[in-house]
Amino acid sequence: PAEGGDAAAGERIFAQCRACHQVGPTARVGVGPPLNGIFGRKAGSFPNFNYSPAYRTLDKTWDEANFRVYIRNPREVTPGTRMVFNGLRDETQITNLIAYLKQFNAEGQRTQ
Repeated sequence: PAEGGDAAAGERIFAQCRACHQVGPTARVGVGPPLNGIFGRKAGSFPNFNYSPAYRTLDKTWDEANFRVYIRNPREVTPGTRMVFNGLRDETQITNLIAYLKQFNAEGQRTQ
């Protein structure tokens, strides 16, 4: 479903995430972990980030399908998370956000 997503629109949506998360070659750990290469990464595994117990015990590898469910309501999907984001409900916004995030590999380089 991220096929056809608008990465430029997704970048604007990511502005809601920037207070806690970074992407790109200079992304650092902040309030939340960087989101470079998130798809295919085991949840709760970014080095040097102090995850909540809810994430440290999570047995999930991020993919587009479970990210779609998660981003709608993070606290409902992962009770005990410290993430305070209320979620995105609009499917087009989610698709565009995914298109934006999928551009970044684990090193933060744009691949698309």
